Amino acid sequence: MKKNKNLPVITHLRIEEMVAEGNCLARHENRVIFVKGVAPGDVVDVRITKQKKNFWEGTPVRFVSYSPLRVEPFCEHFGVCGGCKWQHISYETQLHYKQKQVKDNLERIGKLALPVIDPIVGSAKTTYYRNKLEYTFSNNAWLTTEQIKSGNAFDRDALGFHIPGRFDKILDIKHCYLQNDPSNGIRLAVNKYAKEHDLEFNDLYKIDGFLRNLIIRTANTGDIMVVLQVYHNDVENISSLLDFLHQAFPQITSLQYVVNNKGNETFHDLDVICFKGEPFIHEEMEGLRFRVGPKSFYQTNSEQAYELYRLTREMAELTGSELVYDLYTGAGTIANFVARHCRSVVGVEYVPSAIEDAQLNSRINNITNTRFFAGDLKDVLTPTFVQEHGSPDVIITDPPRAGMHPEVVARLLEIHPKRIVYVSCNPATQARDLELLAEKYNVTRVQPVDMFPQTHHVENIVALKAKKF
Repeated sequence: MKKNKNLPVITHLRIEEMVAEGNCLARHENRVIFVKGVAPGDVVDVRITKQKKNFWEGTPVRFVSYSPLRVEPFCEHFGVCGGCKWQHISYETQLHYKQKQVKDNLERIGKLALPVIDPIVGSAKTTYYRNKLEYTFSNNAWLTTEQIKSGNAFDRDALGFHIPGRFDKILDIKHCYLQNDPSNGIRLAVNKYAKEHDLEFNDLYKIDGFLRNLIIRTANTGDIMVVLQVYHNDVENISSLLDFLHQAFPQITSLQYVVNNKGNETFHDLDVICFKGEPFIHEEMEGLRFRVGPKSFYQTNSEQAYELYRLTREMAELTGSELVYDLYTGAGTIANFVARHCRSVVGVEYVPSAIEDAQLNSRINNITNTRFFAGDLKDVLTPTFVQEHGSPDVIITDPPRAGMHPEVVARLLEIHPKRIVYVSCNPATQARDLELLAEKYNVTRVQPVDMFPQTHHVENIVALKAKKF
């Protein structure tokens, strides 16, 4: 990048299309320019912020004309908050570009011969669809340009979301459209109580204070979990705040807290204390109940997770006789969801506590044909493991955004099941892995699923069949 205080402004630049990571693409004098905060069809004046060999990056400084694809954003925090960055385009347009993103990645990165891609499955809810939100306390609230220009003094204590690219700035959220009530009410009540009782908000520079983080989980059963994270075990103030929450929101079924004075907000290695109610909540899916604790992973769009898992099971083409391996099984949601439709399931996951959740979820649903193992897949998935537990007929793999380790892909080619179903939250890394699997497999079906409306993120399911067996 060239460090130049006098970087140019390009006028009347026509935005052509949406591309990776929610950016938009334009061209100027045979050079590609990536621009954020615009829509295809916009004509803008763009200030160049980065100049690299193969492309530039820029930000709009004036809109000459607006795209017909635009809609009015519904959230007062749009453009400042780091979430819901696609509120300015219609949901139909969002789905179009998500479908295109899947196709482009599989063709350009994976170089794959594809069947006709199934139409993306949109989310029935485009707002209030998340079952989990995490808010951060800060004594250094982000001030908008309008607030700064006003010259007024503002309360700098905030409870909300990180500003993109700024670890030290938190936007105080008034209303969030991502999670159903009473989520907003709980956050606002905690914020107000903390200020009225002079509780110290998080200092993100010093990594100190009292109030650190607030997690709210709402389940489709009506269960509600609230987890308060604090720096110090101030029993009196913790108890007073949580007693207030218990009285103000009796619908909370799990009220917990964790003392964390580490350098980050992760608490998988810390004790979580249940203050009121049960230490867990329940989600339901097709008659199955899944227990979700404060450390558990569960897909954050419950309704759309059902569509994702239903389609995954459908694409696995189970007849009841198959041995299925579920890789990156997490809390065993997919494994338990398909267990009644196959002979048995073997689940493998890196996080030991997730395996405990998976085993528990089998027990509470009286599922007896699942086995779960903890460990790094490249170390666990050995010829000895397969010999001991059986060679799978079907492998379902749902890795994190980074995709599968090359050694894991190599093991899949060695094991050579009849079918593989690859679920991904990142079509780019999925395409990379599929290119390697193409040595022995053909792609027979591609099904995008939108789990996160108003964002550029998209899930994708790919069915693979062995070329020879």
